[in-house]
Amino acid sequence: MQLSLNGQQREFPDGLTVAGLIEHLELTGKRVALERNGDIVPKSQHASTLLAQGDVLEMVVAVGGG
Repeated sequence: MQLSLNGQQREFPDGLTVAGLIEHLELTGKRVALERNGDIVPKSQHASTLLAQGDVLEMVVAVGGG
């Protein structure tokens, strides 16, 4: 399926959840904030939120430092 991720059109496997997308992008264990079609997806819903063809996603990965 085709999704817009941070302004870029990309292909991903069908049936992907937000948690699956994070795993697919090798970001498991990182602090990730994701917006789907203008709505924030809470971390508690990452495993149950199914992505669909044409979804517009904005993702931010928190970076620590000092």
